[in-house]
Amino acid sequence: MAPILEVRNLRVEFPTRRGTLVALDDVSFDIAPGEVLGVVGESGAGKSMTGAAIIGLLEPPGRIASGQVLLAGKRIDNLGYEQMRRIRGREIGAIFQDPLTTLNPLYTVGRQLVETIQTHLGLNDAEARRRAIGWLEMVGIPAASQRVDSYPHEFSGGMRQRVVIALALCAEPKLIVADEPTTALDVSIQAQVIALLKGLARDKGTAMMLVTHDMGVIAETADRVAVMYAGRIAEIGPVREVVKHPKHPYSVGLMASIPPLDRRVEHLAQIDGAMPRLSAIPPGCAFNPRCPEVFGRCRVERPDLLDAGATRAACWLYDPASEKRAPEAMRHG
Repeated sequence: MAPILEVRNLRVEFPTRRGTLVALDDVSFDIAPGEVLGVVGESGAGKSMTGAAIIGLLEPPGRIASGQVLLAGKRIDNLGYEQMRRIRGREIGAIFQDPLTTLNPLYTVGRQLVETIQTHLGLNDAEARRRAIGWLEMVGIPAASQRVDSYPHEFSGGMRQRVVIALALCAEPKLIVADEPTTALDVSIQAQVIALLKGLARDKGTAMMLVTHDMGVIAETADRVAVMYAGRIAEIGPVREVVKHPKHPYSVGLMASIPPLDRRVEHLAQIDGAMPRLSAIPPGCAFNPRCPEVFGRCRVERPDLLDAGATRAACWLYDPASEKRAPEAMRHG
């Protein structure tokens, strides 16, 4: 089945007086219909930036310097603002972590849903309102036919986030870009929202890019996961493989920092050091100053994604020509 989203060698730059900062460097992945791709990493890894570049909402002076973004086989990274605005909503739905930035406080949620539905689907008032109530029911708003005429401030945080999800989905887009959609919610609401997003992706064949720093959300929701570090993909593969048998030393550290549920541990593993600033990304592999497996080549030559068993990792340990190879345990988990 052809992918709904294809990202090819995406590079995002921010020109500054001191030179050009590279925020995303040669990022490539695709998402199939009905698939959820989780994108994880520390703050500053480039997760949200990737989502913003795809939906055409990069903050100036940020720009896509090279690469391509294709939606259902058509390039969208080179479209003008107006063309892109029409695609957002109709073909791409966006869910952000703060519902108050998405909802207009002056309009009822029903009016906002009806306007979105009419803009993109061209339905009459009665049909659009019926559809709006249906979406509120689908995202779990109780008494939706009454609440449709309520204003955003009359909803709790969790309910507002459900309205935002309804707003992102109501034009039945091909792709959803969800940036930390459950961060502001308590755990029980989080679980319901995750189940909802996963069900909609499966039932409607929608592709979803789920950006989060919460590995629990990823393990619960995603089919595949991309681990990002310093503007690049460090590892990508099936979620179970990356969580249980990570191959890139950064992924190994990230997974080791998650507390296990089945036993008590005195100390959680931590990755020493910090993500490099965009103005100070080291030569070679960007992770090399923090990497317990580092060797000479890592400091001078930057690896592309290499086959590492069931996943692909940007790490010289998986290059057959490397003088230092991944130990058997690390390679096969």
